Amino acid sequence: MSQPLKQIHLAAHFPGVNNTTVWSDPRAGSHVEFSSFAHFARTAERAKFDFLFLAEGLRLREQGGKIYDLDVVGRPDTFTVLAALAAVTEHLGLTGTINSTFNEPYEVARQFASLDHLSGGRSAWNVVTSWDAFTGENFRRGGFLPQEERYSRAKEFLATANELFDSWHGDEILADQETGTFLRDAKAGAFVHSGQHFDIHGRFNVPRSPQGRPVVFQAGDSDEGREFAASSADAIFSRYATLEAGRAFYTDVKSRLAKYDRRHDQLLILPAATFTLADTDAEAEELAKVVRRQQVSGATALKHLEFVWNRDLSSYDPDGPLPDIDPDVGNNHISKGRAQVRMYRDPLATAREWRELAAANNWSIRDLVIETGNRQNFIGSAETIARTINELVQADASDGFILVPHITPGGLDEFADKVVPLLQERGVFRTEYEGPTLRHQLGLAHPDDVPGEQRVAS
Repeated sequence: MSQPLKQIHLAAHFPGVNNTTVWSDPRAGSHVEFSSFAHFARTAERAKFDFLFLAEGLRLREQGGKIYDLDVVGRPDTFTVLAALAAVTEHLGLTGTINSTFNEPYEVARQFASLDHLSGGRSAWNVVTSWDAFTGENFRRGGFLPQEERYSRAKEFLATANELFDSWHGDEILADQETGTFLRDAKAGAFVHSGQHFDIHGRFNVPRSPQGRPVVFQAGDSDEGREFAASSADAIFSRYATLEAGRAFYTDVKSRLAKYDRRHDQLLILPAATFTLADTDAEAEELAKVVRRQQVSGATALKHLEFVWNRDLSSYDPDGPLPDIDPDVGNNHISKGRAQVRMYRDPLATAREWRELAAANNWSIRDLVIETGNRQNFIGSAETIARTINELVQADASDGFILVPHITPGGLDEFADKVVPLLQERGVFRTEYEGPTLRHQLGLAHPDDVPGEQRVAS
């Protein structure tokens, strides 16, 4: 007997600080004005996407002592944007990236519980850690935590937040016979937490929200990040969107669930992916080449190379060969606040690999950055893209994808109009939302319905 087809999960990432957005395109709009966020969210909801996702930037990044030219200056606060979007959408999940290194559990729990009430149960939290002292300078603690302490704090942060969410769990409403008003049990909201990172006690002042707790996302790719997701998250973002790499990541993370008494369907794996859509595959391939070169200007290519070389490379020709000098492996890095720096833990080995690739393919600096630096693209006609997405999901390379268009805010429109109907015809994507909350759309149970859910990660 054949297995039923997996249902595909789709989400939309409103781009933030990156070189995905083609700013030179006349269709490119503001990343600050609310109308851009509203258009993007309404398109995602029209297409029956699971959720919209906002990344987070806690400091304008610098390179060579100057603000990096792809930063969005004045990016709005995540909670403010999501709360506003709750008023112009009805079913779309609202996912925000909120840092566990510089925030406090009570404040974040209160904000997410409030958002869950305001949206009718559609909030989600992408729990991240911060890795650099440069970002930490914006906060009173300053500095940064070693990697093992970052995840230790993140796990305790989430566990503490869950204790706050659950502090209203099961409390009875009591009627005051004299005044006719309704009161909560005196224990409602009471909490006590004493741990390595947090020692707090008091009363949580937001009642149990529609989802009980927000859906929890995690984005770490390290072994610690994968373990954190397996123990505590409802979904994990992935950068592995090809068949072979995707299946390896999928198998590894899902295999970790059993030790936490969790089933495979209790953690979704959702890679990010861009797409280039045209009437034919050939036209899409040509368009993709144009888009990639628009995304990576000569100046951008040199800046990306500096992530590895840790040197000022502004004197090099981006259409020429790679530098013949080796990277500077010193601790004082030329790029401040760049997550990409963490990806190249052995700059000398990366430089050797890139030189070999460039020599074998006759690539310039710009060519190399274009070919090695972009996310997996879905390129082709609507039929080709729909087929490819479905094949990857059915092959357990992912449970769906978070789409990142190269034009904001209208870049999602064509996908919604042309690709989504084809997935619906195949019976692998919804035609109507399953229920009122994000947990319904993701196929996740309410915490109150899962035995042992009062367990928290430790």
